[in-house]
Amino acid sequence: MADSDIPEGMSPDARDTWPHPALIGDYLGDADVDFEFRPGEDVPVHDDPEAQAAARRFRDVLGTFASGITVITTISGDAPVGMTCQSFSSVSLEPPLVMFVPAKTSRAWPLIQRSGRFAVNVLAADQEHVSAQMATKGVDKFAGIDWHPAVATGSPVIDGTLAHLDCTIQSVHEAGDHYVVIGRVQHLETAPGDAKEPLLYFRGRYRTTDG
Repeated sequence: MADSDIPEGMSPDARDTWPHPALIGDYLGDADVDFEFRPGEDVPVHDDPEAQAAARRFRDVLGTFASGITVITTISGDAPVGMTCQSFSSVSLEPPLVMFVPAKTSRAWPLIQRSGRFAVNVLAADQEHVSAQMATKGVDKFAGIDWHPAVATGSPVIDGTLAHLDCTIQSVHEAGDHYVVIGRVQHLETAPGDAKEPLLYFRGRYRTTDG
């Protein structure tokens, strides 16, 4: 910027001395804030009391629907990728289809999408720590977690899970602040025996079938 273009009274080095945009945003507040609906899933919600109240009510009402907990995994660049996912369901028997619903803010989902394949790991009651670790940002999600490659796609199958489904991505549909991902099951297995209970999520807390 030429000196003649600088408004009267403004320092020539104003651009260099202005605070970082992140600091300005922190001071002024964000237009959107993250609101957790499920384990590890932060969804932007407009920063006003009415929107916050509506989001909280939506979360609380949907929280009365108890569901299992899964970890969706894939391999990206020879490294394992994982994300905790409560929104998982069967879709079709013929052909065998399942679905999961990642948030658009998910960091793992773009890697899963690019790989074109994934495994659904159904967590057991004693794997709350796995769910928590896979839902944590900025950590090595597979540290201390044993796994082996799935038969069809090579996606990580976490040891000790109740079951896993090995899938390829069939289609992806945009749905508000989420994506609906349809996977075609290529292989599936349950763990031997039936002694383990499932890990459940109900009213914002981990539960099991025992309470």
